[in-house]
Amino acid sequence: MDVNLFDFDLPRALIAERPVSPRDTARLLHVRADGLTDGVVGDLPRWLRPGDLLISNDTRVIPARLFGRKGQSGDGGGIELTLHERTSLDEWKAFARPAKKLRPGDVVRFAPDFTAMVAAKGEAGEVLMRFDRGGDALMLALDAYGRLPLPPYIRKGEADERDRADYQTVFAREKGAVAAPTAGLHFTDGLLAALESAGITRTTVTLHVGAGTFLPVKVDDTRDHRMHAERGMVTPMVADLVNRTKAAGGRVVAVGTTSLRLLESATDEDGVLHPFDGPTDIFITPGYRFRLVDVLMTNFHLPKSTLFMLVSAFAGLECMHRAYVHAMKCGYRFYSYGDACLLEREIPC
Repeated sequence: MDVNLFDFDLPRALIAERPVSPRDTARLLHVRADGLTDGVVGDLPRWLRPGDLLISNDTRVIPARLFGRKGQSGDGGGIELTLHERTSLDEWKAFARPAKKLRPGDVVRFAPDFTAMVAAKGEAGEVLMRFDRGGDALMLALDAYGRLPLPPYIRKGEADERDRADYQTVFAREKGAVAAPTAGLHFTDGLLAALESAGITRTTVTLHVGAGTFLPVKVDDTRDHRMHAERGMVTPMVADLVNRTKAAGGRVVAVGTTSLRLLESATDEDGVLHPFDGPTDIFITPGYRFRLVDVLMTNFHLPKSTLFMLVSAFAGLECMHRAYVHAMKCGYRFYSYGDACLLEREIPC
């Protein structure tokens, strides 16, 4: 499809710089077959149904942005890395700036006792970095020397101390993401209790969101775009719960496009969800036949982005353009720290 079909003009003033507080007071646009309803995230318990299953992403954002200097002694030029996919305990794929200055075998020093070596170079500024430690020890080093990789459209990606709390969801548990599953940012303990009281069950899956989610689509046709892989996991227990919910007539409600992409990756043609542990590079555009997810809660996305393409596939391209025009007219806040919408699948809009 022509990428320009997913374009729209967004006023800069509608891009949220900070989340609202409390989080569940963010606005929520309910997009249904019979029209649009304005509300707040706190309305979610009455907009869902008893027996629905809410599935969120429990990944935790790590300080994946590193600044160092080239050379064993750290006396070379400055290098910035944004980690985006772990390939082993001590190796990560990363986007490097400036990548052209790096060669396989080069060492980058981030601190006197913390280094990494370029194991390989890829395309479009990507490198494979082998660190001098792995596992929990590497996570501790990132906590000490890394910075939070805030999206580039928020304060030019410069995170501060407040973002360390603001940019994590209430579900965050499994370390490994370099971008937050932002629909989950709207939930509070009080909202979760209200959902439970309303008869809505919830569970989690894990998809470690990569920095590739920030990359613009630079091709003219969606068929030519390549998605970066992200690692995800669906446990046997979660797969069984989802399948039992569907068999009983309940709906699967995905919190965020990350949860949806993982669930659709792990579901077979008959609509059965299977345990999953591995990478997915699923790219969903209009024409995709959804196998599992019935309802999607998600933030408002960038024009011509893979995420706007996904929601257009889910609810219809024309319908999403109408919803976004309404949202802009009514002053909804966009992107990671912005407001959200609740989408019903296959809306005749």
